[in-house]
Amino acid sequence: MTDRHHLLVHGATFAAVDDRGDISGVRGGGSPDGLFVRDARHLSRWQLTVDGALPEVLTPVSDGDGTRCVLVPRGGRQEPPAYTVFREQAVGDGSFAESLRITSNRPVPTAVRLAITADADFTDQFELRADHRTYTKSGAVRSRQVLADGLEFGYRRGEWRSCTTISAEPPPDGVEETGTGARRMVWTLDLAPHGTTELVVRVIGRPHGDRRALRVPRDPAALNEQLLALEGEFVEGVAFPTGWPELAAACARGLSDLAALQVPATGPDGEDLKVPAAGAPWFLTLLGRDALITSLFALPYRPRLAAATLPALAATQATVAGAHPVAQPGKIVHEVRHGELAHFGQVPYGRYYGSVDATPLFLILLGAYVERTGDTGMARRLERNARAAVGWMLDHGGLTSRGYLVYRADKGGLANQNWKDSPGAICSADGSRPVGTVMAAGAQGYAYDALRRTSWLARTVWADETYAALLEQAAADLRDRFQRDFWMHGPAFPALALDGEGRQVDALASDAGHLLWSGLLDKEYGEEVGRRLLEPDFFSGWGVRTLAAGQAAYHPLSYHRGSVWPHDNALIALGLARYGLHDEARAVAHGLVDAATAGGHRLPEVLAGYGRDTHPEPVPYPHACVRESRSAAAPLALLTAVGGA
Repeated sequence: MTDRHHLLVHGATFAAVDDRGDISGVRGGGSPDGLFVRDARHLSRWQLTVDGALPEVLTPVSDGDGTRCVLVPRGGRQEPPAYTVFREQAVGDGSFAESLRITSNRPVPTAVRLAITADADFTDQFELRADHRTYTKSGAVRSRQVLADGLEFGYRRGEWRSCTTISAEPPPDGVEETGTGARRMVWTLDLAPHGTTELVVRVIGRPHGDRRALRVPRDPAALNEQLLALEGEFVEGVAFPTGWPELAAACARGLSDLAALQVPATGPDGEDLKVPAAGAPWFLTLLGRDALITSLFALPYRPRLAAATLPALAATQATVAGAHPVAQPGKIVHEVRHGELAHFGQVPYGRYYGSVDATPLFLILLGAYVERTGDTGMARRLERNARAAVGWMLDHGGLTSRGYLVYRADKGGLANQNWKDSPGAICSADGSRPVGTVMAAGAQGYAYDALRRTSWLARTVWADETYAALLEQAAADLRDRFQRDFWMHGPAFPALALDGEGRQVDALASDAGHLLWSGLLDKEYGEEVGRRLLEPDFFSGWGVRTLAAGQAAYHPLSYHRGSVWPHDNALIALGLARYGLHDEARAVAHGLVDAATAGGHRLPEVLAGYGRDTHPEPVPYPHACVRESRSAAAPLALLTAVGGA
């Protein structure tokens, strides 16, 4: 097993395989391997042997929508390989398919013994995180059954049921026990002189509660055709910039990734929807903040994402205070999980509301969607949800009582509940963390924009002038308070946050760029902030760092304290353009596009913060999601911000 994993993604299903196409079932580490369906691992081992040995890699797996590799038996210079194995794999919605084509290189008949060792441990993704947590699973039972054409692995725990079914064409000649939970399917293949034979193995993962009549995939080519058709539909009709081919390529790659990252959700009336998942491998599910920002970036080009995200989040909006303290009426969900641990309440993320900013972002997207598309029907349908969201901001959120949106570290959940949600992300310049409640700067900008956009909806769609005036005044008051309380006169820059006593958390952070995007700062302050973000301690050459270098808290390989996030920079570019700082917006856009070009036109979730002057290639962040919806949509936001410049 190599350290490299290659991801195949389609909806709520992904497979992570090594250079040989194998799955080893490694637990923990930066990236899991296996076949995962809705948060559970439905293949934990998938290992090909030929004549009892692991074949050598002649051509390793290459990254793409499907994988292909070329394998040969181990040998030396004096013994050229007797045969060559051409291996192809692909994933579908709840499925995985593999074709193996074995070609003889000899002029005489050759017999080959091929085997696939398979297992399914049904491990929840949260058990595979590198946080060393363990979870009791009392009464869990695994089963294994030999079928006429393959195998079936089963799992049950109380009412929880899931299974993985493997079928092969031709069927295996036998199924062997291995002394572990794994089973080995074996074929003896007779090859004619220079002849070729092929077998296809198909896997269906059926998670708990999935009652759909899933179609068994014909082969990897059929699954790839489905995905390519979906990707083509997403890309078709978008006017890419002809004068900037690198940005055009990044937009096309991003739209293709967004097509693959669509996961099922349900609307308020039970309708089936497809919404953007946050990212693979760890977040292939609905995250409110991520889906909202992705939909905002894509709105001018693919409004269908917003049209699905808004009702999906309305359907999961909190209506009463839940058993968990962060679930409050009107609040928009942070995360929805479908795995075993969430089902039994062993992790709080089944429906988790630990986000201070998803609720204002919901209102921003609703207003922007109606303004962009003219679909006033959406605003009327979701009026009750929008008013409830405003009610949460004013009441439970803290705008009325504290003057700002406020959160407190959630025991058992997230320490920080803004977009920088890692434990040490909100900090002072010296690295110290605030105590008590936190008022994060970026969330106040979102709240300001949400109040203004909802005021516009109240006036133009709901015909409620009194409510519109109330929200308009609340937004103006918030703007005045913010510039009084957050502005740091020494560095001429807004504080990252206020602590529970109203003291400024003085780190210089990229969140200031979100204030430009929301329009919270006066023009003079906004221009000053925008230019400051392009100075060398902030701007790495690939993008604006989350934390300016030179501060004690800065670390180029920290998740939120010095790294470069594409979606963060896309918001900054939009904000710079809003304040008329077009040269600065173009500088950010060119840095990001160059980073995408170096990565095959794909932007990862996050990059290390090392400067371009000393590192001529972007340095990857070690645990980044390779496919992430906000990053996939970021090139579209850059196109909006700077056009084809």
